[in-house]
Amino acid sequence: MISRFISQIVLCLLLLSSIGLSIIAQQRAGGRGQAAPLSLFFKETWKNTAMTPLTQDAVTNPDLELVQYGPGNKDDFGVTNEGSVNHIWTGLCNSACAVTLKHKTSYVDLTGKARMKWYLKTSGFHEVRPVLKLADGTYLIGDHVDASAFDYRESEFYFAEVHWLKAEMPKVLTKGKVLATVDLSKVDEIGFADLSPGSGHGDGGYSDVSWIEVYGKPVPRDTAK
Repeated sequence: MISRFISQIVLCLLLLSSIGLSIIAQQRAGGRGQAAPLSLFFKETWKNTAMTPLTQDAVTNPDLELVQYGPGNKDDFGVTNEGSVNHIWTGLCNSACAVTLKHKTSYVDLTGKARMKWYLKTSGFHEVRPVLKLADGTYLIGDHVDASAFDYRESEFYFAEVHWLKAEMPKVLTKGKVLATVDLSKVDEIGFADLSPGSGHGDGGYSDVSWIEVYGKPVPRDTAK
């Protein structure tokens, strides 16, 4: 009787041990399949200033270079502040226009769960879209749009969920059909586009783009193939 009872206890212990080992194995396997969280590649907040034309001097991050696109003159974009919010203003763009930022030492891998966050406000029917320049010189404009006519709003999106059109620069014109696949493993520039002309000062049509954050994996320029 006692022997039988001991046997049942041993059997139960072996069963529990087996279940525990199985759970541990599953957790380890799951851990191997999960990518590590992507770190912040860069953030730009813009310089706190009265309304002035946008230049490299407005960039606060010393690792970034500013690039502007559009068929108008160099004063299309303004940089200013609204209360405590520093932002780029597109009201003087006489056609579609775009601003990108280029890291001085690294491309960035925007595959997987790479994402972008920005803080913006718009007027009229204006919308803000992501813009990329790939390492091979291809420009892309995405179908993700953000607009907030009421007040500034933070928004976040994954690059993998965006559909892309090729773009002709510096005219900021989309070309062709939506691309079936896009290789975002080596991106040179990242920014935003407003595809509508600005209405000048006063409400009606413009975009205000404040801070921008990009999360992805750096790819050093001197070793990128």
